[in-house]
Amino acid sequence: MEKFWAGKAKTNKIDFANWPLYMDPKHPELKKFTAETGIEVNYQEVIQEMGPWFAKVQPQLAAGQSIGYDLMVITNSFQFSQFRDSGFLAPLDHSKLPNYTKNADPAYAKEAFDPGNVYSVPWASGMTGIAYDPDKVGRKLTKLADLWDPAFKGKVGMFSDTQELGNFGLLALGIDPAKSTSDDWQKAADHLKEQKKAGIVRKYYDQSYVDALGKGEVWITQAWSGDIFQKNLSENRNFEFFVPEEGGTIWTDNMTIPITAKAPVDAITLIDFFYRTDVAATLAEYINYVAPVPSAKEQIIKDAAKLSGADKTAMEAIANSKLVFPSAAEYAKLHYYVSFEAASEQQAFQKTFEPIVLG
Repeated sequence: MEKFWAGKAKTNKIDFANWPLYMDPKHPELKKFTAETGIEVNYQEVIQEMGPWFAKVQPQLAAGQSIGYDLMVITNSFQFSQFRDSGFLAPLDHSKLPNYTKNADPAYAKEAFDPGNVYSVPWASGMTGIAYDPDKVGRKLTKLADLWDPAFKGKVGMFSDTQELGNFGLLALGIDPAKSTSDDWQKAADHLKEQKKAGIVRKYYDQSYVDALGKGEVWITQAWSGDIFQKNLSENRNFEFFVPEEGGTIWTDNMTIPITAKAPVDAITLIDFFYRTDVAATLAEYINYVAPVPSAKEQIIKDAAKLSGADKTAMEAIANSKLVFPSAAEYAKLHYYVSFEAASEQQAFQKTFEPIVLG
């Protein structure tokens, strides 16, 4: 770590790669950061899915070249392992992360994909569950099995990400992803193929599933928790989101610095800025994903107290939302992605589920 950080200096400019819908479009936090530090941030919503993102930047990183970004938000998927194991992520200097040390939920230091947060710290966590339009569906949904219901033929959205898809195939059969075997993966893939063959699935989506739900192209879909909360809030919709009885997925999107970053000092300064309670609170107020800073909840309650009418009600709804601050009961139903001991296992998993999406 000392070797990476030796001689690195502030440049006063950062190029930041993130996913869509992950910050207020007016970028209030970044404006505050620039006003306080003088560091300009070029913020780009260029990441839609982990596989294509890794494929895009891997050649440059392997050649020791800049990818054009000093900070990128990546999911705890097997691409995270690929980034880490290829030596593409800069080790974080925790002496430069005082707010993280003080304010982060201690649970994040124990995450299996990056123990001790050597290469990453969370941007936000979220849940993969099911969203649906109650006006179209006509009944309350609670189960993963609802995604296989012939009544919704041609109106079901599933994720194209094989880890997301595979996890739901496993959970639908009552199999714990953490304990799953290659035989289990095959059973899950067969179950997902039945769903596809029956014409139930309209499409396998990246983040564009939100638009498909909004337009009524799908009535029920695999979904990420914060997207649905935000869609309802911004467009006054009444889509339902739930963690299925059989279980859902919990994941973490993480701030990382590519090893070829031109402005790592500026990047780590920004990373730590997002661990200030006031900043974590305003971010959670907008994106409605699980905040990695527990003290943000109290701050949101304080922010709500300064408001009145509908604004106050909306802010209180965020502070009390189990999608932003999940209860122990919600957490108990959530599972991480399948983890792999070796690259060969990961490849076997990909080969099992990829044909469903591509075929």
